[in-house]
Amino acid sequence: MTIQVKTKYKVAVVQAAPEFLDLEKGIVKAIKLIDEAADAGASLIAFPEVWLPGYPWWIWLDSPAWGMQFVRRYFENALIIGSEQFERICAAAARRKIHVVLGFAERDGGTLYLAQAIIDDAGKVISTRRKLKPTHVERSVYGEGDGSDLAVHDSALGRIGALCCAEHVQPLSKYAMYSQHEQIHVAAWPSFSVYKGAAFQLSAAANNGASQLYAVEGGCFVLAPCATVSKEMLEMLIDNPAKAPLLQEGGGFAMIYGPDGAPLCEPIPETQEGLLYADVDLGMIGVAKAAYDPVGHYSRPDVLRLLFNRKRVQRVEIVADERSSIQSPDDETEGVETAPET
Repeated sequence: MTIQVKTKYKVAVVQAAPEFLDLEKGIVKAIKLIDEAADAGASLIAFPEVWLPGYPWWIWLDSPAWGMQFVRRYFENALIIGSEQFERICAAAARRKIHVVLGFAERDGGTLYLAQAIIDDAGKVISTRRKLKPTHVERSVYGEGDGSDLAVHDSALGRIGALCCAEHVQPLSKYAMYSQHEQIHVAAWPSFSVYKGAAFQLSAAANNGASQLYAVEGGCFVLAPCATVSKEMLEMLIDNPAKAPLLQEGGGFAMIYGPDGAPLCEPIPETQEGLLYADVDLGMIGVAKAAYDPVGHYSRPDVLRLLFNRKRVQRVEIVADERSSIQSPDDETEGVETAPET
């Protein structure tokens, strides 16, 4: 079926603190933000990385042994795809006729994943994905995605894709996305609140630069939602003065970029919660790609090519038992002629 694509519309990105480690309150807050964006006329709202139930900041603050106090609560408040809470987000999208790109910690069996869901304005799940490689100490909390998670999808708003955080500094992953002719990209970030002032790659300048460069390289609109760290979160996580410089309030640097890399909205203060809006015109993508199209006229596949395995990983492959095609023991005598009794 051919999808009728809308080429001009308004989009919204979230800059807000999560309801930390409380999935139920987080769902309520997410729905309020969906309503707010819809009331403003937005056709899409994008949420930060693992905004439900929040980013596990304790992994950057102390030893794994100290962080164990948060593990059970985080696991129990992670979101299960298809659960009642997940379906409430889908219902809100349908009720307000707005697309939603949700960042959440996904619980699947005994493992958590850094996940994103793309939900259309009828409440249908277009796709869910997992971060291909959790970054640094995130690997103590989350499992990995696979090649099927580097995907761009058709929608009524154009071709939509999403990545999390430092996936935007992985050149090969980005090129795999660009090759699918992405038009709307959600670059989800957790907040730039940790190790401020240190010579480290977690700064707002470095990572907003990655979002902006993605827009230029991909020739697409980039929606970069960004969470904040609240005072309540600090009270929970900072248990001694020595940790105070490691994680600070705020860290919200949400932004929206056009396919030429230009910012399309004014930022709000890093400690302030709110929605940022911009108008999208998909026709601008053709203008941007007239100059640079790294997967088209500006490529040299005879010199450089990407090997991209998009196959979904199967951890268990069931091998058919040959005996399954043989009659069961109970049926062994059916159709067998027996000797007459003497």
